[in-house]
Amino acid sequence: MTRAEKAKDLFYQGYACSQAVVLAFSDIVDIDENTLKKISLPFGGGIGRMRLTCGAFSGMLMIVSLIFSNYEDVEENKIKTYEIVQELAKRFEQANQTLSCERLLEIAKIEVEKSGNPEHRTEEYYKKRPCGNLVYSAASILEQYLIEKKVL
Repeated sequence: MTRAEKAKDLFYQGYACSQAVVLAFSDIVDIDENTLKKISLPFGGGIGRMRLTCGAFSGMLMIVSLIFSNYEDVEENKIKTYEIVQELAKRFEQANQTLSCERLLEIAKIEVEKSGNPEHRTEEYYKKRPCGNLVYSAASILEQYLIEKKVL
């Protein structure tokens, strides 16, 4: 199973899009899965269902930060990390048109709702949502990037 398949499977198990991506890479970071689940949860639904930045993309960035950033040289660390973020944003936008959760849902012709109450995960929910495919896309992009950088 690829990491993209694993991420999609985790989303279909009920994890938030951000959690699904993060957990698909949990074996290569130095943080336990329960902590990863906790820190990535608020980014689902475009950050707490506010439909801002796509949670799958946010999950990618959490993994990037855990792998590539350090705290030794703050300025250089920011420059390096932001360059990676911008490269991954470009790739995600090329594959999915936008980083905006709201816009991704609109493209899929889903009514955008911003309440804090997540919808129940039913078979119908999964059929109409683009999120499983977006999680797959994010994990695939990240996996390819990590292969290019010889992390995987």
